[in-house]
Amino acid sequence: MEFDVAILGGGSAGYAAASVAESQGASVVIIDPGPLGGLCILHGCMPTKTILRSSDIISLTRRAKEFGLLSVEAKADLAAINDRKNKLIREFADYRIEQLKNPRFTLIEEKAEFISPHEVQVGNSTVRAKSFIIATGSKVADYPIPGLKEIGYLTSDDILTLRRAPESLTVLGGGAVAVELAQFFQRIGTSVSLLQRSKHILSQADEDLARPVEDRFREEGMNLYTDTKILKASVEKQRYVIYFEHEGKKKRCEAETILQALGRKPNIDELNLEAVGVQTKNGRVIVDSKMRTNLKNIFAVGDVNGIHEVVHFAIQQGEVAGYNAIQTNSLKKVDNRLKATVVFTDPAVASVGLNEKECQSANIDYLVASHPFSDHGKSMCLGETHGHVKILCDPVSGEILGGHIVGPEAGELIHEIITLMHFQGTVKDLMNIPHYHPTLAEILTYPAEELAKKIFGK
Repeated sequence: MEFDVAILGGGSAGYAAASVAESQGASVVIIDPGPLGGLCILHGCMPTKTILRSSDIISLTRRAKEFGLLSVEAKADLAAINDRKNKLIREFADYRIEQLKNPRFTLIEEKAEFISPHEVQVGNSTVRAKSFIIATGSKVADYPIPGLKEIGYLTSDDILTLRRAPESLTVLGGGAVAVELAQFFQRIGTSVSLLQRSKHILSQADEDLARPVEDRFREEGMNLYTDTKILKASVEKQRYVIYFEHEGKKKRCEAETILQALGRKPNIDELNLEAVGVQTKNGRVIVDSKMRTNLKNIFAVGDVNGIHEVVHFAIQQGEVAGYNAIQTNSLKKVDNRLKATVVFTDPAVASVGLNEKECQSANIDYLVASHPFSDHGKSMCLGETHGHVKILCDPVSGEILGGHIVGPEAGELIHEIITLMHFQGTVKDLMNIPHYHPTLAEILTYPAEELAKKIFGK
């Protein structure tokens, strides 16, 4: 079987690559062993956001008295929550499967393994292509914690299938997946303890974005330990126990079960990349801005390259690779300037562009200003006063370098900053754009005004 482009993986990045390549007249094969749908639909973005809606609602009902309402004793039914989630995910997955099985592509539901730079073994057949795009996603990573593998644990994939909420849960990790699931289970009645190795959760973000989330977690009763060193895991009297160091002392944490959410890794182990000379580093496929590996006809997009592991970015990479895979001149590049991320905790955390850590590491000059939601009228009306907004800008031109929000509707509000940055907007532009009152969005004008005055004097 011969094609112009062979795509390994039918998730968001792979489908985007296939669609663009086919639209330019290429013959395209998509090779995916299944289950079809991709991580975002089956085990990531969509199922987690569906269940988080339930825990957000139960949290609000517990605050009824705060808003002058009679108190309500709401209880969670995890089986029913997951039934709703499964119904929605089936609809999303069916739609993606319909797209993959469109006659404009050839779909092969098998594993693929490289046997040469232009060939992969697929079952008992060989598929040959002029170009390959690796889009096989990621999988849960193993971490060498003594005893953990032996006693067993739940992964983020496993925990989304539970029909009964555990009485207690120890969460290992402080990234987006860990914190979202930890808060979900805390809110539906599980006693949660979260252990994070770094000094604060969401360790890639600036510290001031993480602290309001940590405060909310503790208010809700979560046992949160940061800056820890996990020593070992064991089972004692049918309880799962984690031993760790914290604040110079050895401590233990026991629970009914453990969620290992320490991270994921590229799903490339079975592709035989070494045999054909595709270069990797720390388990990730190395690519340039055109999404090309060291072999000109092989590209890698999405989680496999580890550049920025979020779906919309994977789609952008897939579209660029799908175009470049059949072009010889004027190749497209992925612009990392607008890398964005959202963590759907309460308060939510959203960022676009550079943060202070990155500016300081790269010696980039910047000015920064922030404003708290606790001093903002609409936030106070809503009773959502945790967090703040923060803007980074160039100290001369005022061009916005990054925007960061921890607070209500952060994932929606960040798009105003994304839009401005797309057009190289400045803090003066943000200050001058009319904002309706009272709205959450108008809070962004306060740091913009502060920065504009420093740069332009008015």
